[in-house]
Amino acid sequence: MDSARTATASRTPLRALATEAVHAGRDDLARQGLHAPPIDLSTTYPSYDSRGEAARIDAFAATGAEPQGPPVYGRLGNPTVARFETALARLENTEAAVAFASGMAALTAVLLVRASLGLRHVVAVRPLYGCSDHLLTAGLLGTEVTWTDPAGVADALRPDTGLVLVESPANPTLAEIDLRALAHSCGSVPLLADNTFATPVLQRPAEQGARLVLHSATKYLGGHGDVMAGVVACDEEFAGQLRQVRFATGGVLHPLAGYLLLRGLSTLPVRVRAASATAAELAGRLVADPRVARVHYPRIGGAMVAFEVEGDPHAVIDRVRLVTPAVSLGSVDTLIQHPASISHRIVPADDRRGAGVSDRLLRLSVGLEDVEDLWADLDTALQDTSVVTAPRSS
Repeated sequence: MDSARTATASRTPLRALATEAVHAGRDDLARQGLHAPPIDLSTTYPSYDSRGEAARIDAFAATGAEPQGPPVYGRLGNPTVARFETALARLENTEAAVAFASGMAALTAVLLVRASLGLRHVVAVRPLYGCSDHLLTAGLLGTEVTWTDPAGVADALRPDTGLVLVESPANPTLAEIDLRALAHSCGSVPLLADNTFATPVLQRPAEQGARLVLHSATKYLGGHGDVMAGVVACDEEFAGQLRQVRFATGGVLHPLAGYLLLRGLSTLPVRVRAASATAAELAGRLVADPRVARVHYPRIGGAMVAFEVEGDPHAVIDRVRLVTPAVSLGSVDTLIQHPASISHRIVPADDRRGAGVSDRLLRLSVGLEDVEDLWADLDTALQDTSVVTAPRSS
């Protein structure tokens, strides 16, 4: 067996996903006489062995490997955050994972790693999350982007291409990409797959050839709308480079956020599967509703539904009462928003519409409420949407 296949085999989970979600990152607790993971809030750690500490810092500077022995400083790493990283890597079936203060901080770190090697060109497929699109298009990090469809990725590659970036299912149209075929088209260029919408419950991009798996952990991984974070699951070599960028730029995840994310992972399979069942039912009802022009729902399932209304989408936003009109997604409560006005407003209108994000598209993140209650609210909100209603009082 070659080394790559050996590495893959060594990462293969020995337990079912639901079991890993509960126990990964916590396997040592019982031996310590603990049940809940501890929260380590220290920013610095005492050491009487200054020579040993210097050696560990030098080792980190050389490879980005996690320092062996006691922690050194919060920007180098934190034990609570490390538990979450270990668990997420197990769920995504990768060698490592590196957590950041937000999903955008995580994507920024990936781009900086590649740019540091002189590989500033990115090939990307629309639609992406609006801020990801803007980060690439605006060249804020000195990158240059070529937008293409999946079939054109191979032809778009250049000697200085450092990354191919996709979302599947995509935000907000839920368009899906054959990740295995795309990874083949990338050749030696790393494929980064944003797996925020699917989560490892529905797909594991690394098993389909993606070298990097990005999550806005703010969404399903946290799952309760009370933590902001990002994480990249990847091989150990790339993880070392990401840790070095994280140390240099300071985009670290707070330990309390790491604790909340680890707790969120324990219920991730249950939450995603329950919300997905409700989303599939709502998608079916929306398809049959004459007030709805088109419904987008991915083949792999999931808790996200996008639909285009015949009337005024803003009127729907104004009329909901149980559903929360708010940005973000992946929470236990159902959220709705108008991408053209909010999450993708920063994308130029022609590019946005060319990627399928129409002005009448609404994005629904289905939570854990009863399906009949959600449908009753949507049914009321869809009534007479041909005219914009007056804003409701606070």
